[in-house]
Amino acid sequence: MRTHRRARSPRGAGEILAEEIIEAAGELLVENGDDSAMSIRAVATRVGVTPPSIYLHFADKDALLDAVCARYFERLDDELAAAGADVDDPLERVLRLGLAYVRFALATPVLYRVAFRNRAEGSAPSKVDEVLAASAHTRFVGTVAELAEEGLFRPEEVEDVVLELWAAAHGVVSLMMAKGGLDWGDDLERAESVLKAVCLGRALLTRRPGCADFHVARDWLRDLPADIAPTQDNDNSVKGR
Repeated sequence: MRTHRRARSPRGAGEILAEEIIEAAGELLVENGDDSAMSIRAVATRVGVTPPSIYLHFADKDALLDAVCARYFERLDDELAAAGADVDDPLERVLRLGLAYVRFALATPVLYRVAFRNRAEGSAPSKVDEVLAASAHTRFVGTVAELAEEGLFRPEEVEDVVLELWAAAHGVVSLMMAKGGLDWGDDLERAESVLKAVCLGRALLTRRPGCADFHVARDWLRDLPADIAPTQDNDNSVKGR
């Protein structure tokens, strides 16, 4: 474990110390794979201060974890900006944003898992919530609103579609973290398929008359021409039954 004795801070250096605390706590999280070893005492030792110095900036361990994860998600906005740059088609852009979100989460799973742990019902928005609302949520809302302008969704559905896309991306991330040995395809192939299904399926419910009703949508799909030929593997599996 890296330790050092920290020199006495000059007057007005509280913000610098807070940044060092967040950085040290993040290092401990990543190194240990969870927050079990990230105690206030361990963070204080890493930074080179006494535990009471930590409490001057963060009320408790949960507050420090929230600050660490919020800092982590601040980097997500840069990733999403790069993913959506120079993509004029909003449908293509929303898929790229979704895949960028998945890649970002998978790159540092421990921070992602800690950020989305269960929180007390009715608790105030966390720093993570505030960061996501100002970055990822804003970008997804803007792009889905463009799709609404093109007629894929109704304007009043934008927030619902964003939440459904987020739920799909989060679900894929969580399952990939828990069951990485499953066949997720090359270059997040399964994740892309899920995001496309959510987006285009939702558009079908909006655009096709009556398809908001599950049974109407099912019957309409059944009536479509059967253009999908079975693969060789599927054909063999049927013959072998």
